[in-house]
Amino acid sequence: MNAVTPQLTDTLFTFAQQLSSTRRGARLARLLAVERLIAWEMSPGIIERAERVVAELASNAALHGRVQGRDFLLALTLDKAAGTLRIAVSDTRGEWRPAIPPERAVDAESCRGLLLVQALSDRWGTESRPPSGKTVWALLVQPPPGDPKCREVTGTVD
Repeated sequence: MNAVTPQLTDTLFTFAQQLSSTRRGARLARLLAVERLIAWEMSPGIIERAERVVAELASNAALHGRVQGRDFLLALTLDKAAGTLRIAVSDTRGEWRPAIPPERAVDAESCRGLLLVQALSDRWGTESRPPSGKTVWALLVQPPPGDPKCREVTGTVD
């Protein structure tokens, strides 16, 4: 009798890149994230959501988290087994923690980007990044194929 040795498959993928705290760096973060997610063969729906979340978090890091001469860090972690993508953007301005005030009106001039992050992600939050920084993260969950709660938008009308 032949015994079959179980094979471990790669289910955890990571990507991290330090970028300049500029508009160009924020744009590059978005482009790199999309390129990586395409290489990881993510669904178009997740790629589109992730692209918008990365664009907002990287833009905030370049605008609000900027410290002269310091970069921000984009990190992506895909757990294929769990079907989760974690997007994390870290900067060096730990004293400013983003939050959506409970009384924030949808048509207000500020915090609209965080409302977008909240709407596009399944969870999001902030955490300290010692010695003086912070990380803003968002978690996107991709239901397994065939899940009745998951259907691709095809552009056709039923």
